[in-house]
Amino acid sequence: MESTLPILILALPLFTFLLLGLLGKYMKHGLAGCIGTASMGVTATLAYITAFTYFFSGSPLFMNAFGERLQSIVFNVTWLQFTPDIVDAAGQVIKSGLAIRLGFLLDSISAMMLIVITTISFMVHLYSNGYMRDHDGTPEKGFQRFFAYLSLFSFSMLGLVVATNIFQMYIFWELVGASSYLLIGFYYTKPSAVSASKKAFIVTRFADLGFLIGILILSYYTGTFNFTELTSAPVAGMDNTFAVSLGTAENIKNIFATSAAPVFLGGSVLTWALVLIFVGGMGKSAMMPLHIWLPDAMEGPTPVSALIHAATMVVAGVYLVARLFPLYLMEITSLEIVTIVGAVTAFYAAMVACTQVDIKRVLAFSTISQIAFMMVSLGVARPEYHHGLGYMASMFHLFTHAMFKALLFLGAGAIIHAVGTNDYTGMHGLRKYMPVTHWTFLIGCLAIAGIIPFAGFFSKDEILTAVFGESLYGYLWMTCVAGMTAFYMFRLYFLIFWWKDHKVHGHHAPKDQPWTMTVPLVFLAVMSICAGWFPFGNLVTWNGHPMFEHLSFWTNIDNLNWFVAAVSMVTALGGIGLAWVMYQKENDLPQKAAKLIPNLWDWCYHRFYWDELYMWVTHSVIFRGICKPIAWFDRHIIDGSMNGLAFVTNKLSVAIKGLQSGSTQRYVWFYLVGAVILALITAICTI
Repeated sequence: MESTLPILILALPLFTFLLLGLLGKYMKHGLAGCIGTASMGVTATLAYITAFTYFFSGSPLFMNAFGERLQSIVFNVTWLQFTPDIVDAAGQVIKSGLAIRLGFLLDSISAMMLIVITTISFMVHLYSNGYMRDHDGTPEKGFQRFFAYLSLFSFSMLGLVVATNIFQMYIFWELVGASSYLLIGFYYTKPSAVSASKKAFIVTRFADLGFLIGILILSYYTGTFNFTELTSAPVAGMDNTFAVSLGTAENIKNIFATSAAPVFLGGSVLTWALVLIFVGGMGKSAMMPLHIWLPDAMEGPTPVSALIHAATMVVAGVYLVARLFPLYLMEITSLEIVTIVGAVTAFYAAMVACTQVDIKRVLAFSTISQIAFMMVSLGVARPEYHHGLGYMASMFHLFTHAMFKALLFLGAGAIIHAVGTNDYTGMHGLRKYMPVTHWTFLIGCLAIAGIIPFAGFFSKDEILTAVFGESLYGYLWMTCVAGMTAFYMFRLYFLIFWWKDHKVHGHHAPKDQPWTMTVPLVFLAVMSICAGWFPFGNLVTWNGHPMFEHLSFWTNIDNLNWFVAAVSMVTALGGIGLAWVMYQKENDLPQKAAKLIPNLWDWCYHRFYWDELYMWVTHSVIFRGICKPIAWFDRHIIDGSMNGLAFVTNKLSVAIKGLQSGSTQRYVWFYLVGAVILALITAICTI
């Protein structure tokens, strides 16, 4: 493949950001929105061409003689060279030196992510042309700035997923964080939005510090940042498909896979490096206890929420673990940590979502829970079990989740735009007024609940099958979370569209939005139905080898674990049925259920008081217990010492300034007194 298309995939969003950022204020009548949307449409087209060429062309650039898809570095430019390359007598490079390069890595997961990011971003751009306008069609203040930020966000995530090395990923990782800060705090005159943007930025910075330390440890011992070299190490049960640098592979094997490996506090250096890198992923993907920023990030415009939750920031942590998966396989302890964190987070977020009244917060906690599903799936992936089914299942769920979660957020945005509130108590009975939004939102709910034949059924079934193969208890735990997902999503659906008749306030009844907002809803609804039927197991796998024996439209049906599928369906239908009984019509069952276990309901409603805990730790422990004594020491000891020296110096200078008064008589007097004193001293010393 020529490198022109990949370069344009990155260059177009960056150019659009610069264009709209510098000249957007001179553009009238929503021209910035048209330019941003057109640019992302072209980018999406190029991304589709690139991905389809990789998956279906059969080119020897991307496949070996055994039909396995390989990594392909389309271009790679050296930016910073730290150590020289090692060459043989013929001038051939034996081992690459330590360097930071900027390039474009194409393999199954990066090609899949190109489709996800550009598809969702284009839909969000199109949707925003209608959403970011007043009811009279006038663009909101900051309309051009909003589209500039969207382009920067898309560019950052695209650069992250095609990175050829972990340091390039870190650079774009930080750009993603900066972009999210700008978009979450877009309404900068609103204190809650400013607070939410700062919260997201600060929490993820702490996590990214762990990521950076992990990168430095890993690169120090391996001597490389390159993904191709880092993931080429032989692992038990793994076909060494990507072993393009045998020197580095042996280096990693000798350092980390022997008893002589460096150890710190009982854990190998590789374990520490991978856990620290995962901490960065926990921050971006809002895993406990670094999840507190995501619910508050809903203060930004709703299209931003769709982009963050479906295609960019939140999925970056999952992608990070998937990208370094061969290394994680070398240290099963690190994968077990991933599994435990994911399982706890999934259950916690599902419980909290069952009690929230803000529809965007319900979707936010739903995202946390679904991302945790993907983490658990990666954590239980083992090469000896169905060729690493959990890896494929995680990526499959990332793909399908992007479609129906974007649909749900954009549907929520259409409802909020029509009703003027995020609180479900101001909604109810909207199915009569907003039929398109109603049906598309219902499709999204069915997909995330895991109802056949919608997309979420297939990907969630693969995750549960992978967990079932690893642990029965883990399977029961995650199946329970799946049932809770169906319950809280249909609780939300019934409260918005059913429950009781909607009371129209003012002169205008709620209605479906303009075509710019409706078309993305319909498209994503279709994708939420069809995405699960893609033969994902033949396209995106952890070692390049097709997981299933054939490539067909029915592959996902043919390879279902019907026991797991049946239990999953019964559980999901049970959750939907419970939500129907409690919320389809107005009744007092929700109040009775809350009173039955009031303490649990209060804890779930207040998110288990994690925010209060962080505030207490921040103010009482850090600010008052640590910072206040340090500030006192700084003011009284450090500043006091300096001020004391200045005071003594000043007083002494005042006392002796008469020595330089300019009076000749006084100088002669001092001279005579000094001479007499010296004479007396001399006389005494000679006696």
